[in-house]
Amino acid sequence: MEELDRRIRKDRRRHPTPALSRYALWGERRKLRRKEDQKAGGYVDRYSPILLIFLISIMGLNILDAFQTIMLLDSGGWEVNPIVHSAMRLYGDNFWLWKFFIASACVVFLCLHSKFRKAKPIIVSVTILYLVLVFYHFLLISFCGTEASAGPLGGP
Repeated sequence: MEELDRRIRKDRRRHPTPALSRYALWGERRKLRRKEDQKAGGYVDRYSPILLIFLISIMGLNILDAFQTIMLLDSGGWEVNPIVHSAMRLYGDNFWLWKFFIASACVVFLCLHSKFRKAKPIIVSVTILYLVLVFYHFLLISFCGTEASAGPLGGP
């Protein structure tokens, strides 16, 4: 019995769980329980379905934005964003792959940090900005489509 009393255990809570760990696949932590942890933020093992909906929306809107950009470029438009414009010059028609991988890395980062205080407003803001951009692209495409079908003088 004396041997059990002399046993020295390491406190597993001395260091926080890292963002990527073995618990990401098999862990059970869905939320931060202590109030001080909730204020400071931290990492969890499982994420909410609402977060999944937002992150999938961001990726879907990103892909839609890339294809709308291609349609606008084919209609005689030009890319305003200098970073995407540089990627288009480097990668040609495959720029959307570069754009997809960059956005995917950002979405993974946002997912991992979703329990930090400023992450939720950023996720919602990015989703809204993509919605506005895709809607604006729809307006541009419909405008370019009516201009192209009307002919140079407005007639058929």
